[in-house]
Parts: sequence; structure tokens; C-alpha cells
Amino acid sequence: LLKAKKMTTKQIISPLPGIFYRQPAPEAPVYKEEGDPLQEGEVIGLVEVMKSFHEIKADVSGTVAKFHIENEAAVQAGQVIMDVES
Repeated sequence: LLKAKKMTTKQIISPLPGIFYRQPAPEAPVYKEEGDPLQEGEVIGLVEVMKSFHEIKADVSGTVAKFHIENEAAVQAGQVIMDVES
């Protein structure tokens, strides 16, 4: 018998406050969609702080389960950006 592997959910947290962007430019595709595979170190979005853009990178690998922040929405430091299942 195969045992079902229990999925664990991890969260990616914004390290700084600003505006969250899911794509590198307005006409570019989003970095990740819900259901996409995710590798540790991959860019999942940008946070703009005073006209400076900071890449937000995944600190876990797995599958993108859910975004908690909409594109171009304000985000606070410590706020959950996404859930990742692994």
C-alpha cells in the first residue's frame, strides 16, 4: 500500500512594506499563477518602495496554492503574500 503524503502549507512573507507587483512590467506575464510549480530562489513578485523595486524570492519549493495580495496592492512588512504547498 502507498501512503498518501501529507501536504504541508508554507507561507511567503513580505520582508518590507510597499506596493506588490506580480509581474516585472505591465505588459509582461505574471511571475507565477496559482497551481504553478515553485522552486526555492525563484522570483514571485516585486515590492516597490519609493520608486525602488525589490525582488521577492521564494524561500521554499512546492506548488503555488494561493495569493493573498492582489497585483498592485499595498503590502505591509510581515504580511503573507502567498501560500505554497509541498
